[in-house]
Amino acid sequence: MNTQIFLNGITIQELADAIAPLLQGNSILQESDPSEFITREEACKILSINKTSLWKHTKSGKLKSYGIGNRVLYKRSEIIDAVKPLS
Repeated sequence: MNTQIFLNGITIQELADAIAPLLQGNSILQESDPSEFITREEACKILSINKTSLWKHTKSGKLKSYGIGNRVLYKRSEIIDAVKPLS
């Protein structure tokens, strides 16, 4: 029985080794000031969505945006809360 699984020519161990640094610390979620405002691009990166999806979630009330000047910003803490699983 073969214990290796290949994904496009990559073994499970090679895949695990490749993603281990990503799983050890997500610097996006570990910023020092969770109440700071972030841009739409940063919010999309944290949520792993595109700007259209971000706009839809904002318009539906799932996310709250803040207009400051001519910029649309989000609070980092609210974005992080949106990705946390419900307890």
